[in-house]
Amino acid sequence: MRRAVLLDKDGTLIEDVPYNVDPALIRLAPGVGEALRALHGAGYILAVVTNQSGVARGLFPESALEGVEARLRELLAAEGVPLSGFYACPHHPEGTVAEYARDCDCRKPQPGLLRRAAEELDLDLSASWMVGDILNDVEAGGRAGCWTVLLDTGGETEWVPGPYRTPEVTARNWSEVAAAILAAEQEGRADALRTS
Repeated sequence: MRRAVLLDKDGTLIEDVPYNVDPALIRLAPGVGEALRALHGAGYILAVVTNQSGVARGLFPESALEGVEARLRELLAAEGVPLSGFYACPHHPEGTVAEYARDCDCRKPQPGLLRRAAEELDLDLSASWMVGDILNDVEAGGRAGCWTVLLDTGGETEWVPGPYRTPEVTARNWSEVAAAILAAEQEGRADALRTS
């Protein structure tokens, strides 16, 4: 089994443009390329797990996400980073499109998308990280058994406490995200060496 860094999309991996599916408007967040190169170089699989309620709200068809995924793969490839998976939840209980207007186990903070990624990519979630800009991302990671990073760039505005909603790491930028994950990995390896 492999370890991964699972990435929220809007406001985390890319600059947040609400309900955007226009590939021309997609921009990687500052520092993402260098940070993900370092994490990939350390052996982490990279995959996106994202809520896309615009589908349920009738703002765009689910098929529009194919162009988003393709653009993300293109941008990351240009940074020397492969994307191993793209997982999107199209549901929302208050949606206007009947097919997608429901509760589900894949909309974060539920862990369904992360578990699907783990099954399809052969991931060890207990050795993996979830990175997101709001506490619902943190909770989804915690529920799935991941370590969690809150990328605190202003996306979280409610700060509702609860089980699984305290991240292991709070970072201000992508450089801090990568440094924290790599430092934790080194500490874990040192602990394993001490006990062997």
